[in-house]
Amino acid sequence: MSTFPLPPGSTIGILGGGQLGRMLALAAARLGFDVVILDPEENSPAGRVAARQIVGAYDDRWSLKRLAEVCDVVTYEFENVPAATVAELTAQGVLVAPGAKALAAAQDRVVEKTFLAEIGVPTVAFAAVETADDLAAAVARIGAPSLLKTRREGYDGKGQAWVQRPADAPASFDRIGQRPAILEAPADFVRELSVIAARGRDGEIACYPLSDNHHEGGVLRRTSAPAKVSSATRDQAEAIAARILTALEYVGVIGVELFELAGGKLLVNEFAPRVHNTGHWTQDGCEVDQFEQHIRAVAGWPLGPTAPRAHVEMTNLLGLEVDAWAKLAAEPETRIHLYGKGEARPGRKMGHVNRLRGLKD
Repeated sequence: MSTFPLPPGSTIGILGGGQLGRMLALAAARLGFDVVILDPEENSPAGRVAARQIVGAYDDRWSLKRLAEVCDVVTYEFENVPAATVAELTAQGVLVAPGAKALAAAQDRVVEKTFLAEIGVPTVAFAAVETADDLAAAVARIGAPSLLKTRREGYDGKGQAWVQRPADAPASFDRIGQRPAILEAPADFVRELSVIAARGRDGEIACYPLSDNHHEGGVLRRTSAPAKVSSATRDQAEAIAARILTALEYVGVIGVELFELAGGKLLVNEFAPRVHNTGHWTQDGCEVDQFEQHIRAVAGWPLGPTAPRAHVEMTNLLGLEVDAWAKLAAEPETRIHLYGKGEARPGRKMGHVNRLRGLKD
């Protein structure tokens, strides 16, 4: 079992070889750590910037044994890591952060919403749905329009269907494949905000300034930060994040998506137990970005300062938008972050840009 804080030269394992793993690996290297990626795909974006990649499935015991043998701690870049993976790594004597409690809550939307309600964090009204009869009863209680989501998996708007009228319920259930689901009441929000926060191994909590987020088709397009919010809204968001982090005995960075209602109240949409797309602005806008912060936390280091250095508008580059790299590189206020992915499929996140302005702009 590792002793914290981990000294430079230690090895951090990352489950997942996508863009978040890539940016985590780069941040870890800056701090003197070696990174080993586990991903089933050879030549992954993260694997190409890490010290080593193990090519294997996340539930392959031999691959997990190899990872555990060389790593002092393991983290992950996505929340759908199989629970058995965490159990196997723990049995091999390596710590995984964030822990199993956070994963269990984030992997199932009903469990997540129930957990939030139990700790006193406000959300929209919701109901669990297993059958068509459950859905009919849930629509009768919650009303329509309402949003039907699969309980597990699904991201960027996938696995979701609106129930515009009670009569639409069967068709909406068919659209999500009649899978176990959650029905959520719509939130009459004025904007979507998020707070990126971190908790260290000693219980220290640090929050970044709030982000103002704009989605299109269920996919994040732009984030503007620091968001223009009142001190009351900021305090409310930070209190929500701290309550979630503490209840989960969390270690690492978390992204908490929020709905701001007309009266100023915040509702939690969902949280992600990892670094988050709405926190990419911190790479060029803060003293210590979310990726370094996550590495600091899982390695048992003190958390870094979260003060903003600039106002940033982050824009995701989807599909062929990445081909504008030369034009973007000519913009003096623009910082480009490309993910090293191959095929630029429509809607695929290929990179992002951060456009910097002064804090008083």
